[in-house]
Amino acid sequence: MFAPVKEMQDRTMNILLVEDDEVDVMNVQRAFKRNNIASPLYIASNGIKALEMLRSKGSGALPSSRRLILLDLNMPRMGGIEFLHALRADPELRMTPVIVLTTSNQDQDRVEAYNLNVAGYILKPVTFSKFADVMVTLNNYWALCEMPFNDH
Repeated sequence: MFAPVKEMQDRTMNILLVEDDEVDVMNVQRAFKRNNIASPLYIASNGIKALEMLRSKGSGALPSSRRLILLDLNMPRMGGIEFLHALRADPELRMTPVIVLTTSNQDQDRVEAYNLNVAGYILKPVTFSKFADVMVTLNNYWALCEMPFNDH
């Protein structure tokens, strides 16, 4: 039996991509379009902008419920690990699920990210085709996941 339209809309994830590399941003956008991923995609080029978007209120702001953050670690101004520290220290945002999507294969980064309660740590694939496969897999996983999201 198919779910009513309203219920399906309620399952939509609001995805915040925190990424400074324009090519990677375009790859994510292309992967969403190519695979008909309907979740809204918001983009922040660094951790400071991401925190501003997450904390903003009013029309045009990133919705406060059903959020998922895709986070690069190597960014200017505020890198991914620093962003995770700030996110987890904020009582309003600390439960937001985060998946690290990075080129950093350093054990130190991986351990620190998991210590900051990330939901996953994925190395960026080199080819667009593999990158698109990763986006589809993530979308399918979160669509099936029954984790509580900060629904206000």
